Amino acid sequence: MTEVGIRELKTQASDIIRRVRENNESYIVTYRGRPVAKLEPVQDNDVQLARDLSILEEMDRLAEEITKHWPKGLSAADAVSADRREL
Repeated sequence: MTEVGIRELKTQASDIIRRVRENNESYIVTYRGRPVAKLEPVQDNDVQLARDLSILEEMDRLAEEITKHWPKGLSAADAVSADRREL
């Protein structure tokens, strides 16, 4: 991600916004060398929804895979507690 100082952003705003819009570029805006904001393209709601659904489907798939190999009668809390005792 490219950094751009606030002064440079002021003088080149139109060009930077065009690159964000057309090239999907993202920028970290800095003030005196410190990051203060992020400038990035807004995602289309349909694209964002599809990506979110894809992530949820993958989480469901992973949960099913874990369930296949999880010992019967063992809660997640008990498993974590047992691992902590081993440390």
